[in-house]
Amino acid sequence: MLYHLYELNHAVLHPLREVAGFSKKILESKLNPISDTYPAKLMTASCDLFESVTRRYGKPEFGLKETKINGQPVAIEEEVVWQKPFCRMLHFKRNEQDYAKAYGKEHHDPRLLIVAPLSGHYATLLRGTVEAFLPEHEVFITDWTDARDVPLYEGEFNLNTYIDYIIEMLQHLGPGANVMAICQPGPPVLAAISLMSEDKDPCLPATMTYMGSPIDTRKSPTVPNDLAKNQPYSWFENNVIYSVPMNYQGAFRRVYPGFLQLTGFISMNKDSHMDAHWNYFNHLIEGDCDSVQKHREFYNEYMSVLDLTKEFYLQTIDEVFQKHSLAVGEFYHHGRLVKPAAITDVALMTVEGENDDISGIGQTQAAHDLCENIPQDMQYDYIQPGVGHYGVFNGKRFRTEIQPRLRDYFRTYFDVKKEAAMKKTDSEKTKKGAKKAA
Repeated sequence: MLYHLYELNHAVLHPLREVAGFSKKILESKLNPISDTYPAKLMTASCDLFESVTRRYGKPEFGLKETKINGQPVAIEEEVVWQKPFCRMLHFKRNEQDYAKAYGKEHHDPRLLIVAPLSGHYATLLRGTVEAFLPEHEVFITDWTDARDVPLYEGEFNLNTYIDYIIEMLQHLGPGANVMAICQPGPPVLAAISLMSEDKDPCLPATMTYMGSPIDTRKSPTVPNDLAKNQPYSWFENNVIYSVPMNYQGAFRRVYPGFLQLTGFISMNKDSHMDAHWNYFNHLIEGDCDSVQKHREFYNEYMSVLDLTKEFYLQTIDEVFQKHSLAVGEFYHHGRLVKPAAITDVALMTVEGENDDISGIGQTQAAHDLCENIPQDMQYDYIQPGVGHYGVFNGKRFRTEIQPRLRDYFRTYFDVKKEAAMKKTDSEKTKKGAKKAA
């Protein structure tokens, strides 16, 4: 019922948003003789603020069209290279001619799969992360689908399905890739590589990296950890799960709605969000275009959220935050015990933020204790001073201090011959696909 009320509220406010938008255009018009007066600017800012806090934010675009390599511009093409109902894997393909021109000789870069969190926001939240790696890596990313857009006949999606997806994506990429799990994906990615290691899968990655991940939330528990731990499983099932309305493709699918997740995000730092919108209002009146644009860019991304399937969300609460199943050696995948100790030849790196209020210090480091059979000289741990959760994978300190360390780490385990062979295989696949299409 709550989901339907949310949709009704949006529909009721639609005429008011239209009036606000129309009024704003009139007030800003150069033909309006009072457009530069304080009362007009005040009313214009009010209309803008009303529209921004009541409108629906759609899925953002990555919008990465170009990167620079050795000072040379290299065009970027976004392509889907693997797809299932609840996710697709995107490749930010660098133009081969531009790439060759930038290096002037044959050159190969490490393949990097960034596993974006499935915890409310779209993968575009990692736009800056992708952008930082593009000059020196073949970058791939998981682009999760909004559950409300997946028809019921596509079946369920739970934590075990997630693990299956990760294994399939790594197998698609082939041996020697690098996988980087940011926040939520830590446990399922570790489980996937554990299973692949036990099976001696030839497509094992060369390295695995966990950044601000809840591998073991018993360590330095945060407010979100306490909420997930202190409320009984039944509370989540009875209070945050609703059916998708009929105006979506995934009608009747049971989900944890994105708007509820967003409410939780905002409530954690409500004062800072209120201050941000008050400053935005004042910047609109003052005509501070740069500050206004920065605010819009941030909130266009931050306010864009997706629904999670009931079974995925509740299983994550149960296995990761309440039972700590992977951390205590009791996590099963399709009836099979997951053993991180089976990993012996995949390098491990963990990255945490000193001021992380989502995944506390030690939660990600726990991966080292679980992966006890990885040689010590293949294990790395780094704590970034002065950053919170988002600073672990985005922002200035990520670009200048964290990303260079990750780049060097990937290069340490980089097999040029293997990458060249994989690139040749990919090229042959592309040619065969083009012939079939023709």
